[in-house]
Amino acid sequence: MSSFRLGLVGAGKIVRDQHLAAIQATAGLELVAVADPHAGLEGIPCYPSLEAMLAAEPELNAVAICTPSHLRHALARQALEAGKAVLLEKPPGATLAEVEDLKTLAEQRDLVLFAAWHSRFAPAIEPAREWLRGRRLRAIEITWHEDVRVWHPGQAWLWEAGGMGVFDPGINALSIVTRLVDQSFFLKQARLEVPENCQTPIAAQLKMRDAAGVPLEADFDFRHEDPPCWKMTLTTDRGRLELSGGGCRMSVDGDVVIDQAEREYPGLYAHFQSLLASGRRDVDVVPLRHVADAMMLGHRHSTAPFHDERATLAPHTHDDAATRERT
Repeated sequence: MSSFRLGLVGAGKIVRDQHLAAIQATAGLELVAVADPHAGLEGIPCYPSLEAMLAAEPELNAVAICTPSHLRHALARQALEAGKAVLLEKPPGATLAEVEDLKTLAEQRDLVLFAAWHSRFAPAIEPAREWLRGRRLRAIEITWHEDVRVWHPGQAWLWEAGGMGVFDPGINALSIVTRLVDQSFFLKQARLEVPENCQTPIAAQLKMRDAAGVPLEADFDFRHEDPPCWKMTLTTDRGRLELSGGGCRMSVDGDVVIDQAEREYPGLYAHFQSLLASGRRDVDVVPLRHVADAMMLGHRHSTAPFHDERATLAPHTHDDAATRERT
């Protein structure tokens, strides 16, 4: 099959900012429908639910699920049980158990399943991985700071249990570093700063080590004034590599060797199209596991309440009101 018919579940900010243009630019993909009870996309048939979309569009080959994470498991199971390939926006689920269940179901049905860690498709990631090959790692430092009101305006679900708070962008950094290096790192200490009216952290500091004692330290913060600071430094026995701009720029020993425009989602959808063409699966849970470890092992410290005039925080509930805020 040279072209695949795709349906989107969710028509919120990330879909409008990234998914739509990337799909349109990807040869071999055709966006034919969207399912969202509260929004639509101009010129594309819109349905109030995934069930309605599947019933009306039986020729769909694949579904991209772009809802808040706590909704993804049920939707992905529904799509897989209907015989459709599935792309899961990051994080691929609210829990590790959910993602493992979807992975097992996809394997049983021999269907494509893609946990779409979009930051891995930034332009400098693969060149950085190649540069690191054959070098001995000494230390990794990550700084991932941004303004939540700029990058996640009005998204109340971020602050509820399962919303991940600052780990929503922080997991992007974890997805990059776990692509760059092959060795496993283990959390040793974490500090989570949690607003007193929320359930998830607004800032986090992680200290990790690999089996040989190589340190990885990460500092995530949602209180940073724009522009964001998305960078990491990897020190080796033969030089120091720095990634900045979320992986758009790469420097070696202070000299810039790559500086390109952001193009994560076109790369992501090109990879998804290749998975569809080959029938392969790509489901990596390691970045989500690191977040789960931090939530389990981290020391929680109460900090000032967080208020966003564009959202009504409901930190102690997990009801359908949260579904109206899209990733």
